[in-house]
Amino acid sequence: MHEERVNDSEPAVAGKPRELQGFLNRTIYHPLAHLLARALVPTPVTPNMVSIAGALMVMAAAVLYARVGTPAAIALGFLLHCLWHVVDGADGALARLSGRASPSGEIVDGLCDYAGHAVMYTLLGAAMDDRIGWVAWPIVLLAGVSRAVQSVFAESQRRTYQWWAYDVPWLQTAKSGGDGIGVKLSGLYLWAWHKMSGPTQVVNALVASAAADPPERRRIAQIAREQGRKLLPAAAVLGANPRTILLGLSMFAGTPLWFFLIEIVVLNVVLVLAIVQAAYVGRRMTALIAHGHR
Repeated sequence: MHEERVNDSEPAVAGKPRELQGFLNRTIYHPLAHLLARALVPTPVTPNMVSIAGALMVMAAAVLYARVGTPAAIALGFLLHCLWHVVDGADGALARLSGRASPSGEIVDGLCDYAGHAVMYTLLGAAMDDRIGWVAWPIVLLAGVSRAVQSVFAESQRRTYQWWAYDVPWLQTAKSGGDGIGVKLSGLYLWAWHKMSGPTQVVNALVASAAADPPERRRIAQIAREQGRKLLPAAAVLGANPRTILLGLSMFAGTPLWFFLIEIVVLNVVLVLAIVQAAYVGRRMTALIAHGHR
C-alpha cells in the first residue's frame, strides 16, 4: 500500500511499527523494498509503475509454475514470487519517500495484486484441468474467492490497527469523491470489511470522535497497542507471506491442489476464528474506552 506514515516516536522497522513486521518482512522483504525505493526516488519511475511491475512478476511466476513446470522453472517461479513481496513493499515506500502517497495509490496497488494473482490462479487451474478435468475450476474459483475475502480481512485488520494505534490514515478514513471504477471497487472492499468486522466498527467510531481531543486520542491509541495487537497474528497467517511459501511447497510436491485445499479449508477456519477474536477484542476495547469517560 502507498501510505506508510507512522508516529515517529514509536519503534519501527522500515517505516512500520515493529509488531506489524513478520520475520520475513522485518529481515528481508521490507529492508530490500526500502533500498529499492530509495534507488528509484531520483528516477522517473512512479509508485504505480512499481505496482504494475509487481503484477507482471506474479504473472511470470505463474507461467513458470503452470506452463513450464520443470524443477528449475518451479524454483525460479518461487524466487520471483518471493521477490514480488519486495516490489510490493517498494511501491508504498517510494510513494512515502517521494511524497506521492494517496488513497488512489492504495487502489492501484490492490488492483495490481489481485490482477497478478487472478492470472496465476487461472493458469494453475488450466494446469490442473489437464490432470483432473473440469473439477479443477470449482476448486480454483472457491480458493480464489477465499483468498480475496481472507486478504480483505487481514489487510483491513492491519490497517485498522495502524489507524487506532498510530493514527495512520487508510482507505477507510479517506474522503473519496466521484463514482469512478476505483471508487466503486474501494467501496466494495470496505463493504466486505465492514461485514466481517462487527464490533470493530464501534471502536472506529470512538477513534474518529476523539480526533479533536488529543489526550483522549492518545489514551485510545495506548489501549489499541495493548489490546488490538492481539489481532495481528491471525492477520499474519491470512496474509500473503505464508501463501507464497505454501504454493511453492505445493508446486515442488507436484501439484497446486494442496495449496488450494489449504486455502479453502484451513485458512477459512482461521478466518472464522479471527472474526470471532476481532469481535471479542472490539467489545473489550469499547468497554475500556468507555470506562475512561466515567
